[in-house]
Parts: sequence; structure tokens; C-alpha cells
Amino acid sequence: MKDEGTRGFLTSVFQLSRGFFIVGGIALTFLMMLTVTDVLLRILGRPIVGIFELVAFSGAIAVGFSVPLTSWVRGHIYVDFLVLKFSPPGQKTFHLITRALAFALFFLIGWNLFKMGTDLWKSGEVSATLQMPFFPIVYAVGAGCWVQCLVLVADVVKIMRGRYE
Repeated sequence: MKDEGTRGFLTSVFQLSRGFFIVGGIALTFLMMLTVTDVLLRILGRPIVGIFELVAFSGAIAVGFSVPLTSWVRGHIYVDFLVLKFSPPGQKTFHLITRALAFALFFLIGWNLFKMGTDLWKSGEVSATLQMPFFPIVYAVGAGCWVQCLVLVADVVKIMRGRYE
């Protein structure tokens, strides 16, 4: 019974990370299409108004939403030559400590992004050209950080169960 709950938690975290990744991929595709369209329109002397803001917002979503799944599949740079020199219990301890530190980092980043988003919302701050509010993007990236926290908790579960490779 306990294993089913763990499996359900891991599946839920994976699906949530995957959903964020898909949204990030859509944002990246939008960013690329927007950039190509702007380049072509600039040749005709008709650039897209607010392109820099749209690219920045899309880039923030693309990066912020891709981190959790990238971490889940360990698609980031991972240098393990030092860790492999540790004994298996040492490796387990190392992984647990690094996950705890990363959890603290991403939790604090997410927390501060939500605080910043609230400040931007209350102040009514918007982008210069398109007058788009900043706070939804800041909240979204903060949410991506907290999903990353869930991925790190899932890593701890896998490490403790001996299923972390």
C-alpha cells in the first residue's frame, strides 16, 4: 500500500513536470516563430512592435518551465567523476545533501518571485511598449521553481528507496 502512494506521488510529479515542459516548449516555439517573423518583417520595414518584451516573457516561461523535467530526466550537466569515488553510502549521503540544498535554493527563489510578483501586481507595473503586466510571468516562473522543489523531493524518495540511478 505504501509503495502505491509513493508510485502515485512520483507519477504525479512527473506528469506535472511534463505539463510545465510542454508549456515551456510552446513558449519556445512561439519565441522562435516570433523572432523569424520579426526578421522577415524588418526586411520589409515593418518590425513587430514590442518584440523585445514578447521574447523576454516567452524566454522566461521557456526556461522556468523546462527546469523541472530536465532535472527529472537528469538532462542537465552532471559531473560524476568525484561522486563515483565515494562508497555507495557516501554517494547516497552526497545526493541527499545536494537535493536538500537545491530544494532550499529553489524554494527561496520561488518564494521571492511570488513576493516580487505581488509587488509588481500591487504597483501595476507593466512593460514599456505593450503595457503587459509583469506579475503573471513572475508568478509563473516562481511556480516552476516550486515544481522543481517537488522534483527534488521525488529524487529524495527515489534515493531513499534505492531507485535513484
